[in-house]
Amino acid sequence: MHRTAIDVIDLSGRSGADRDARERLAAAVDRSLQAGGFLLVRGHGLDPQLPERLRAAARTFFALPDEVKARYARQDGRCGWFGRDQVTTAASEGGTTAPPDLKESWAAAFETRAARTQLLPDRWPSHVPLLRPYVTEFADRMRTLSDALLQIMATALGRPEDFFTRHTTRPNGNVLINWYPARHSTGPARPGQFRIGAHTDFGLLTLLDRQNGRGGLQVYDAAAGWQDAPWQPDTLTLNIGDLMQRWSGDRWHSGRHRVLPPSPEAPAEELTSLVYFHACAPDTPIISLPAPVGRRQYETVRAGDWIRDKLRSISP
Repeated sequence: MHRTAIDVIDLSGRSGADRDARERLAAAVDRSLQAGGFLLVRGHGLDPQLPERLRAAARTFFALPDEVKARYARQDGRCGWFGRDQVTTAASEGGTTAPPDLKESWAAAFETRAARTQLLPDRWPSHVPLLRPYVTEFADRMRTLSDALLQIMATALGRPEDFFTRHTTRPNGNVLINWYPARHSTGPARPGQFRIGAHTDFGLLTLLDRQNGRGGLQVYDAAAGWQDAPWQPDTLTLNIGDLMQRWSGDRWHSGRHRVLPPSPEAPAEELTSLVYFHACAPDTPIISLPAPVGRRQYETVRAGDWIRDKLRSISP
């Protein structure tokens, strides 16, 4: 399997860059997102030790007996522990009878109630006291980075820098920690079964800190089919989601992707991916940009309704 080409952007000099340099960066982002919806991001400023600390805490949690983890099972269908066989991501594309994903997850999300913001779920595992502070720190760092990227993307579309971020002023988005157990634990995958089935993400943009492996990320190329996603140390993988595709009027396309099942050539391989999904306020109307920027006018949707319906489709 060949690796597809995904452009790398470097944010390290952005804060001190002049206007021409910022516009060149925005133009590069525009070209890349038109081509496939994915980018690798370097110079993001994330402490390289934070993902490893978070992974270590998450692995401690996932190693607990199922009856212990079950005490922290998901709340409202979206926050907490998701056990194996509980999510079928490919169902978001409709018309599939694919088996459930070969993974376990811990999900956390920001929610604002009566002007007070909290990180859900309400209950965190006492067995792993570091999980909550590391998730919180990771979410805060990724939220700041996501807003910086949204400012670049707004410039790329010829809009004011705050065109998107005016809708993300309160903490939004969620963290998903995906643990992909080894083959000697899961056994062989069933026909059509993946660690995560084929799908596009649902929101504005996704930032992924992933580990390289044989049973890793693949992206779909319309001309070449499924291709292994490139991996480089010290980079994050960015892809846009369905709401950004709709907002851009199909100028940019939500990148279709999947995670391969455990490879028989690496039966002991287990991987842990850290995912941040950036979201706008739930009541934000997503109105497609007109031509010549946009190329298709979608029906207006409310951001929260769209994401809620998609989440229900994969985890009934």
